[in-house]
Amino acid sequence: MSIYILNVIIIAAASLMALFAVRYAYFKILKIAKDKDLVDNPDARKLQKTPIPVMGGIAVFIGVVAGVLAGMVMNYFFGKSDLHSLLPIILAMVIMLYTGAMDDIIGLTPRSRFIIEIFTVLGIIYASGSCIDSFHGLWGVNGFNWYVAVPLTVFAGVGIINAINMIDGVNGLSSGLCIACCIVYGCIFHSVGDITNAMLAFIVAASLFPFLLHNVFGLNSRMFIGDAGTMVMGILITWFTICILRSDSIVALNHKFLDANVIAVALAVFSVPVFDTIRVMTMRILKRMSPFHPDKTHLHHVFINVGFSHSITSLGEIGINLIIFGIWLLAYHFEASIDWQLYIVILSAVILVWGTYFFLSNQIKHHTDTMHKLAYYSISTHLGHKNWWIWLQMLLDRREIKDEKPFEVTVKQPSHVIIFDSDPENYKDQDRKKILEFMKGKAEVYVDDIERRSGAEKLRIYPILFEGEMSGYIKVITRSGLGSPEIVTLAEDVSF
Repeated sequence: MSIYILNVIIIAAASLMALFAVRYAYFKILKIAKDKDLVDNPDARKLQKTPIPVMGGIAVFIGVVAGVLAGMVMNYFFGKSDLHSLLPIILAMVIMLYTGAMDDIIGLTPRSRFIIEIFTVLGIIYASGSCIDSFHGLWGVNGFNWYVAVPLTVFAGVGIINAINMIDGVNGLSSGLCIACCIVYGCIFHSVGDITNAMLAFIVAASLFPFLLHNVFGLNSRMFIGDAGTMVMGILITWFTICILRSDSIVALNHKFLDANVIAVALAVFSVPVFDTIRVMTMRILKRMSPFHPDKTHLHHVFINVGFSHSITSLGEIGINLIIFGIWLLAYHFEASIDWQLYIVILSAVILVWGTYFFLSNQIKHHTDTMHKLAYYSISTHLGHKNWWIWLQMLLDRREIKDEKPFEVTVKQPSHVIIFDSDPENYKDQDRKKILEFMKGKAEVYVDDIERRSGAEKLRIYPILFEGEMSGYIKVITRSGLGSPEIVTLAEDVSF
């Protein structure tokens, strides 16, 4: 058997072990999270409407460790790769998991998390002896000393960790992006013979896959990955980035990538989180706010505001990320210089990431004809009523925990908002709440869509909208020829 085939078999076996480990641990962790009330409650900033368990990152971590352990066992018998070199990143994952879990359960200040992230990245640098210490010919710069390299690596690592954490706001987005990134990194590492990192990358992708399915399609089995998961993913992506950009990088020194700008590669692989985070933090600073202050100005928020479903929003951002990587591939194929490869990636990301955000924000702000068309066509992106979706949801939820205690939502509202409480004995109040919940988070909604999908009694919809318009908590954007509302939106100071 050739070494190539043997490596493929080992990687596949270790990845399958990771996948099945997550599948086994997932429901046990879900039960613990529900029993102990370890949930993420909805509020005015968050997009979910019910409390969701938030321990998914622990299941992913178990899968990664199980996969690496299986790889080590197979390595012992076949001796084809040195997985012991992964000890620094495994230990760093443990620190990130513990830190993220504490943040999920009791909450940590941004400063505390920031300090822990810095020291964890420093630990990886000095334990592995690797850091970003070369530009590999970009702008004529090759290696430089560690007085520059260490701060640069810490800055990049902390930035990556927080970028993943900040985009984790839509079902399937952070996990889907990280799966795509790990598959790309795994293919790159495997192509140059770095079997150790290739195996780790595919193990991470396999560990995230079961979680992704439940996060997107599950109902009673849905979990969020939480800060524990985003911080673990962040430190793993940081590790892969260091391995590609260090001065003795197997990728950079391999003949297949001699004319490639590995900095452009790393940036293209992770372009959407990086550029979206840069824009968000810059806008916050310009508004004299903390760059870590939570808000609803991310790219995924504007997709949701238009009316797109969570799944299509995630696919859209992953698609943008892959398009930018594809643009780099074209630049490399047509022999662009290493400097121009970076410029092309940056320009592509600015146009596709920032441009998409500002374009959609402008349509939302002015309620343009384009916005009306987007709101109309976004209806078709909500697939939860499709037979195949329902079948998959039932398949994933079949191990639902029985007799679980109900979640209680405790949400503090600012004093200036209007709060609507529905009387369980008053059907009109119940329908009003259904309509408002359906409109929540959308820039504008077609009344026809409210009739079809809100669950409210059709005969009560127009009277409720009329009352809302008179009271000021509903605004009518366009009317039909007979004067009845056609497109409506919620006032900005409404909550419920």
